[in-house]
Amino acid sequence: MANFQNLHRRDFLNWGAQGLAATALVQLLRGDGLLASDAPAGSPFLSLAPRAKRAIHICLVGGMSHLDSFDYKPELENLHGKSLTTDEKPDIFFGKVGLLRKQDWQFKQRGKSGLWVSEMFPHIADVADELTVIRSMVTESANHTPALFFENSGFEFNGYPSLGSWLSHGLGNESDSLPTYVVLADARGGPNGGASNWSNGFLPSQHQGVELRGGDQPVRDLFPARAVPVGADEGVREFLDLVNRRHADRLDNDRLLAARIRSYELAARMQRSVPEVSDLKDETAQTLAMYGLHREATADGARRCLLGRRLLERGVRFVQVFSGGPIAGSPRASWDAHENVYENHSLEASRIDQPVAALLKDLKRLGMLDDTLVLFTTEFGRTPFAQSEADRVGPGRDHNRYGFSVWLAGAGLKPGIAFGATDDVGWKAVEQPVSWHDLHATILHLFGIDHEKLTYYHNGIQRRLTNVHGEVVRGILA
Repeated sequence: MANFQNLHRRDFLNWGAQGLAATALVQLLRGDGLLASDAPAGSPFLSLAPRAKRAIHICLVGGMSHLDSFDYKPELENLHGKSLTTDEKPDIFFGKVGLLRKQDWQFKQRGKSGLWVSEMFPHIADVADELTVIRSMVTESANHTPALFFENSGFEFNGYPSLGSWLSHGLGNESDSLPTYVVLADARGGPNGGASNWSNGFLPSQHQGVELRGGDQPVRDLFPARAVPVGADEGVREFLDLVNRRHADRLDNDRLLAARIRSYELAARMQRSVPEVSDLKDETAQTLAMYGLHREATADGARRCLLGRRLLERGVRFVQVFSGGPIAGSPRASWDAHENVYENHSLEASRIDQPVAALLKDLKRLGMLDDTLVLFTTEFGRTPFAQSEADRVGPGRDHNRYGFSVWLAGAGLKPGIAFGATDDVGWKAVEQPVSWHDLHATILHLFGIDHEKLTYYHNGIQRRLTNVHGEVVRGILA
């Protein structure tokens, strides 16, 4: 091998398209367990007794109307067609403040808890006793992309690590064959901002969210462009192993290089684990029917919610399921109900209502809900007034950053409660407002992490998910 003493790993990878795949396969064959070592039992960031071991995040793109789902405002019935009484100019997207309008769905008190949930979510209403609803969320932007970034990373700009990436950094990987953080985007397209919503930012690359898609290539570039017979490239793999190790020795085991090599190792293991976890043939017909896998309206949401559960079972720590894709177009493929709330939300809710409710039931059936955190969030809510001029009650609603609803379920939470409140018409949070920093701090708390201690040094600053803000919302904790 003396002829290769000065050969750089990058030079070799430039010789052929199969270089990265071959690099990945080296550690699969050697089975050295380096990825598993990323999850030390004594994480320096664990300072509390964890209640949650894993989480699945249902992220609604476009802005779900809290007024038509989880925040019942009977006063809107009486004020329908009247003007909002305020001296403040609302910060909305299109700037057209219309007349107040009532809800498009009937509300009922559900379960033993009596939690108010509308007919827009009939299946989720059946599991209302599992929900912890926060009705006093607030955010800092009424624009989609920065608001979605804020929801996911605590900052309005891209380039910051997402919640899933921070959990990966703080707790490591429980699986040696699957990523810590997996993203399942809507079949109609990715959210505004794309992969920036699950970015590792300035954290090491192994904390980036990995997107799984449908079809024969669930992960882009995971498999070689053409089939390689087993054992045909054994010599290449051994040679690349030698080059990798010498390159690492020359750089004194540089941290960034080590992270990249671990990413290649993970990619190798995923060549076996991803096809297995994506294959639903071992699920019962009853389970598939419960999720709605064989109904056209629910098939996409059902597949992703069920896949999310399977990933959690196999050690993935954070799964993110996006509901809604592109915010533009006609009809919109998201929850952005500017034109008509009833038509838009009826379509979007029909895609996820049954699958999400089935996910909760399934987690509980399997005994996983006690240590699994379920999140159901959206970047902002919708206004109590119609998006139109003041001479008519239009069918749409604009963006509302001043007060909206999200819900959580599972590990460490008080079930069947509503926390906080908006005003009589649902415009502003007036009782116990909760910011994204507060919610992020609470999520980390449930995982046993003090949000002020989960940091990473970058550009002269000890960065954290909650920036310099955040208070744990103790009123929702069991």
